[in-house]
Amino acid sequence: MRQMTGRKAMTKGARTAALAAVGVLAFGTLAACGDDGGSGSGSGGSGGGGGGEASGKVGVILPDATTSPRWETQDRPSLQAAFDEAGIEADIQNAQGDVDQFGRICDGMINDQVNVIMITNLDSDSGKACLSKAADAGIPSIDYDRLTLGGGASYYVSFDNVRVGELMGEGLISCLDAEDKAQANIVYINGLAADNNASLFKQGYEQGLADKIDSGDYTLVGDQAGDWDATVAGNAFEQLLTANQGKIDGVVSANDTMAGGIIARLRAQNLNGQIPVTGQDASVEGLQNILRGDQCMTVYKNTNLEAETAAKVAIALITGSTDDADALVTGTVPDTETGEDVQSILAEPVSVTTENMQQVFDDGSADPAEVCSGDLAQLCEEAGVGG
Repeated sequence: MRQMTGRKAMTKGARTAALAAVGVLAFGTLAACGDDGGSGSGSGGSGGGGGGEASGKVGVILPDATTSPRWETQDRPSLQAAFDEAGIEADIQNAQGDVDQFGRICDGMINDQVNVIMITNLDSDSGKACLSKAADAGIPSIDYDRLTLGGGASYYVSFDNVRVGELMGEGLISCLDAEDKAQANIVYINGLAADNNASLFKQGYEQGLADKIDSGDYTLVGDQAGDWDATVAGNAFEQLLTANQGKIDGVVSANDTMAGGIIARLRAQNLNGQIPVTGQDASVEGLQNILRGDQCMTVYKNTNLEAETAAKVAIALITGSTDDADALVTGTVPDTETGEDVQSILAEPVSVTTENMQQVFDDGSADPAEVCSGDLAQLCEEAGVGG
């Protein structure tokens, strides 16, 4: 079952009360990439202002700078650029993985009377507390990238995260097929259990691998959380490798950060490149590991598009544009805690290997000078990417 369902009217009272107006552009109508300009990384706020006609203020809370480098290197500058273009003041802060800090940032933004609050939660409990306070203050809200279960966000902007997982499962099959491994022992290294996206990713790769497992071609010999942390993931994989006496043929790693930790353990045993490992985020490390042959694929999510769309939702909420909102929402995502549907705008992810890695560079989501630095220059040239 996909995470997205048919369009359904919002029914949550707090959401309706908070939602003054909204108008968005669907992902398909957006430019292929956003401006890479904007503020630098860190937990401090970043103001904005540009030549647009809108006026108002949006508060954005990013989760951390460690589970994935994308939050600071991609999402922050893309969001800032979109708000600057529209003349919207933006207070973009990073909770740095600290639930208490997340709460303090949220309280500060509400006290500062932002017109819209946008969050990527650390977990649903802390996210729900923030969104509840925003609703009480009459401030509409946007869940960005991660759905806050029970939070009642006005809108949810993300990717089709079940499809992200399916691509990882399908990618592992392709990588094992390339090695003529029709029979394989595989393991799952999942994301943080408290992250709803991790559940959706796992739902996807379970679906993508179901036929292989049901037929007996593949045997699932390990299923552990890696918590979006390279060390935790590396430890989990090493324990599974030992428990299975080294007989593991493929790994579904739910993102590139964890894949890096797993690959480090494989490299220590001279097994890197021999056991296919998946990933997600098309991070610099992930792309480099693919070029080296240590990671078999990643899933690319053009965060420029995600950020630009979320910014358009926030801008529309501030300016009162409502005419096209319902027509442009791509569907709904069920909140499994409340049983209600959240109006959503979801984009399609892309499976990436060396064959189509150039798209990530062309979109401005990775710098070829960084990815192809040092010993990677020759590998990029051989793969025909970069430049």
